[in-house]
Amino acid sequence: MKIIITDEVAKEAMELLKEKHEVVFKELRGEELANEIGEYDALMVRSGTKVTADIIERADRLKVIGRAGIGVDNIDVEAASKKGIYVVNSPGGSTRSVAELTIGHMLSLARHIPRADRSMREGKWEKKKLKGIELQGKTLGIIGFGRIGREVCKLALALGMKCMAYDPLLSEEDIKSNNATPASVEEILKNADFVSIHTPLTEKTRHMISTPQLEMMKESAYIINCARGGIIDEDALYEALKSGKIAGAALDVYEQEPYSGKLTELDNVVFTPHLGASTKEGQIRAGVICAEQILKVLDGEKPDYWVNRNMMKS
Repeated sequence: MKIIITDEVAKEAMELLKEKHEVVFKELRGEELANEIGEYDALMVRSGTKVTADIIERADRLKVIGRAGIGVDNIDVEAASKKGIYVVNSPGGSTRSVAELTIGHMLSLARHIPRADRSMREGKWEKKKLKGIELQGKTLGIIGFGRIGREVCKLALALGMKCMAYDPLLSEEDIKSNNATPASVEEILKNADFVSIHTPLTEKTRHMISTPQLEMMKESAYIINCARGGIIDEDALYEALKSGKIAGAALDVYEQEPYSGKLTELDNVVFTPHLGASTKEGQIRAGVICAEQILKVLDGEKPDYWVNRNMMKS
């Protein structure tokens, strides 16, 4: 069968697919992809390719769309389901990578590392101005306590932090068993020194952190988003940061990417260009897991990580 890959994936994943099928790598987008997709039985993407309803409509041979990563907001899952196309992903592949970046952002905020670096490059020595805080003894509030949220909690506990967590899909016992205190979103916002977002982007979570929520936070608090752009209202965040309502923010994801908006005017924001899963180890794991799921579908088997399981006839 023929498989097309439209975003760069680990060579280990590509080699796994090539052992059994014909594999083509082309960085096609939009109409170009729509024009060619009818030739293929499987499509493998990362976050760069937008798999729209129009592309899916023309995918007459397509049996499976594989996302080498977790989030599938760049794929029209409903349109795929209507055509009987499996949508698979690779949860767990980038868990550690995203969790470590989250901790890196927390440390960057606490110790003003990016600002100190810029200052030094400008020939300054602003030791007193850049006095920071320790993470030990501080409270981390985690909104979304899935694989990544739990891994962030584990790392934060090792640094001597206390963790609060909210996840509507988990019981209090589940949260407690991972050494975090169950809490509502409101309780987290009011009490945490650091708030970290780890939810998917859905209609319910879009702008779930906006002006009312930011106003609940302590003036000394920081917020981190390494999940999905759009969960935090960027206009509201800008006003909260500019006015000093909260101390700072760290962002890896944005409502529009690449990002070059007004938040870049502020010194109390740390930015990275959607690097959460961008580690050698994470890329290999995510790619290989996704490739394994694609091969299962092409072999006539049910995949393990089947995003639209409840939208298709099993």
